[in-house]
Amino acid sequence: MQTLAKDEGIAGFSIKALLLTALGILLFGIYVGILIYGENSLTVLNQLKHKKTQLKFESQALKSANQNLQKTYFEFKQLIPKELDYGAI
Repeated sequence: MQTLAKDEGIAGFSIKALLLTALGILLFGIYVGILIYGENSLTVLNQLKHKKTQLKFESQALKSANQNLQKTYFEFKQLIPKELDYGAI
């Protein structure tokens, strides 16, 4: 009877099985932590998505400003007489 109680360990499981289970849980926890907070993690992915949308808005604003500046440039270019057009030299 004493050998049976000695081999069972805690709650009917052997010490070896408990240590392997604890090690497995620890390794899985580390893996999940790396997935969430690591270099190639979900938080980095969300930050990059946010930055991408910001850059799209900035690109659209710059395109609009460029169109307005081109329009102004061509309007001024038509006002300059052809003899004084320095761009043709």
